[in-house]
This record gives sequence, C-alpha cells and structure tokens, in this order.
Amino acid sequence: MDLNFTPEELAFRQEIHDWVAANLPADLSHKVLHSLRLTRDDMQRWARILGAKGWLGYGWPQQFGGPGWNAVQKHLFEEECALAGAPRIVPFGPVMVAPVIMAFGSPEQQKRFLPGIASGEVWWSQGYSEPGSGSDLASVKTRAERQGNTYIVNGQKTWTTLGQYGEWIFCLVRTSTEGKPQTGISFLLIDMKSPGVTVRPIIMLDGEHEVNEVFFDNVVVPAENLVGEENKGWTYAKHLLAHERTNIADVNRAKRELERLKRVAKTEGVYDDPRFRDQIALLEVDVVALEMLVLRVLSAEKSGKQSLDIAGLLKIRGSEIQQRYTELMMQAAGPYSVPFMLEAMEAGWQGDAALGGAWPGGAAHCAPLAGTYFNYRKTTIYGGSNEVQRNIVSQTVLGA
Repeated sequence: MDLNFTPEELAFRQEIHDWVAANLPADLSHKVLHSLRLTRDDMQRWARILGAKGWLGYGWPQQFGGPGWNAVQKHLFEEECALAGAPRIVPFGPVMVAPVIMAFGSPEQQKRFLPGIASGEVWWSQGYSEPGSGSDLASVKTRAERQGNTYIVNGQKTWTTLGQYGEWIFCLVRTSTEGKPQTGISFLLIDMKSPGVTVRPIIMLDGEHEVNEVFFDNVVVPAENLVGEENKGWTYAKHLLAHERTNIADVNRAKRELERLKRVAKTEGVYDDPRFRDQIALLEVDVVALEMLVLRVLSAEKSGKQSLDIAGLLKIRGSEIQQRYTELMMQAAGPYSVPFMLEAMEAGWQGDAALGGAWPGGAAHCAPLAGTYFNYRKTTIYGGSNEVQRNIVSQTVLGA
C-alpha cells in the first residue's frame, strides 16, 4: 500500500495552494486561524467564492456540475483550505443533502435544488434530531400526513446548527407508524419561509447562537419535495450520515489546530515544559495516526479496492482529537483562558489593552479558549454519539 502522493497529485496540490492563496480574503483567514467569530456573511462570502470557481461542490461528479475529483484530490483540496485558514464549508447543502438528491432525487429535484447549493446562494439546514431522538433517529416523531398533492408537517426539531440562517431544511419525518420504526420515515425538503415554521434560538454557555429549535405547525409542503419513495427515508438518512461522520473527523482541521496549540503554548511560555511537550507529542501522534487511516482509505479507493466502512471510526477518533486540543490550549493559557468576554471574539480586540492592563497576559488568543473548549464537548455526541459508533464499528468492521 503506497501512501505517498504521486507527482501529478503534488502538482494538483500546488495548484490548489496557489489558488487559495490568491483568492482567500485575508480577514477571513485571520479570523479562522485565531478562532474568532465568523458571521453569516463571512461564511457565505467564502462559499460564493468557491461557488464561482465551481469548487463549493468539490466532491461532486461532473454530471452535476462538480469538478469530478477523485478521493485523493478532494483530500488535498480540504487540506490546503484548512491549512490556509479558510472558513469550513457549511456542510448541510454541498456535503450532506446534495449527495442524497444526486443519488435518490428526481431529475426535476436535481435541476431545481443543486444549482443553488453549488453556487453558495442557498443556505440549507439539517432537521434530524428531536427532543428524545438524537442518536436514536429511528424514534423521530415529527409527522407528515399526505393530503392530496401536499404533506402537512407537525413536530419539532432541535440542535439545528445555524438554523437561524436557513432558507431550506431537509427533514426526517414520520409518514407511517406500521412495522419497524425505520420503515415509516421519509426524507422531505421544506422551505423555511413557509407559514408555520418557527425558529427559536438556543443560546449556549459561551453566549453564542449556534443551534436552534425548529417548530412545524401545520406546514404545507408540496409532495414533489419528497426525496425518493415514501417510507424509504431511513435508507437515504444512512447515506447522508456516512458523509456527515467522515466530515466530523476533519483531520485537516486537526493539523491546523495542532499548529495553533503550539503557537499558544509558545506565547504562554509552556512550550519548553517537558511534561507539556509530552502531551503535545501524544496528540501529534494521534493526529498522524488519524491521517494515516484516512490515507489508507484513499489508497484503497484509488486502487479500486473496497475500503472498510469506517466512517464511524473516523468520527470517534476525530472528535476525541478535537476535544483534546481544546483541552491543551486551555491548559497552556492557564487562568487567562477562563474569563469570557463576548467582545473578545471580534477580530482585532485586545483584552489587556482595553482593560488598561487589568487582565495581564490575557491577550486576544486566550479569549476564545474557554468557549471553544465547552463547545467541543458536543463533538463526541452529535452525528451519532461515540458510544453508538463503537457498537456500529464492532458489528460492521470487527464482525463482533
């Protein structure tokens, strides 16, 4: 198994590197590399830049307007964007719902929805989790009743990431209560401007508005917005979740944040502490091991071999690594990572200067650390909790 990149792949990487360097706005890169707040306009601006180049749907085949890159090229694109400090592509449209529409949607749905996703003009949200239905998605209760050429949708979704910006939402809805729970679920595309759709914010511990509750009160949805067949949505959901869990692993972001951890440690004067350096080394070994696992999968795909179904394994290790580097950044900054000031999340703000030295050492790089640490407690839960993923890995990979 050859895990080295070919000369052609290295040339491709250089092409991506040069294009990103020339087109990524410096203010966006600054915010990402320093973990400062990104606005909707920030995320949408980068999405439109990629869309104009035809690269927002970088994983799409050419028949649907994508570049038709292979698995290695997609990996190199993700890595160069991450290392340059590009905002992470909001995955709900181009990475999650688009592959479902390509695989199971009608030609009319493909023509209607894919162009807006590819251009970055339409913001999609995900309607999966409900109160009491998180990792156990088969228990969803949001109901869609067929009435002629429409569905009437009633229910509630929760933890809808960035749903306050959503223009469309893809939802798992219950269309039947007969048989196994999985057999009565359908996959529905809903216009969030429809009467009866209410988005209510969930303000998190760090004061950020990242997630939401979404309520459906007699929402009328055209039956033509049903993807595939009625009661077959569980099959489509599993197809989407494989993309989500691989996306959560995000080894390229881990490599970028590892370098940020080293910068924080050097600035705070703990990089030369042998015990702290040991912890950084252990994390770096884990990041390299995760990267090698990703490259093994890419090598198998490139050679035409069937790769293992390890989306769950990637999610487990990737999410644990994300939690670990946020912990070490907190430890590096010590007590200066504890104070949380909302103003400090804005680019260019310097806590120690604004407070007249009352917060000595509390430079801007310390400001996001506590909020990021608490936020990343979620990574081992969303996308299917790691406990559930271990059960899946034991059954599908290990055959236990």
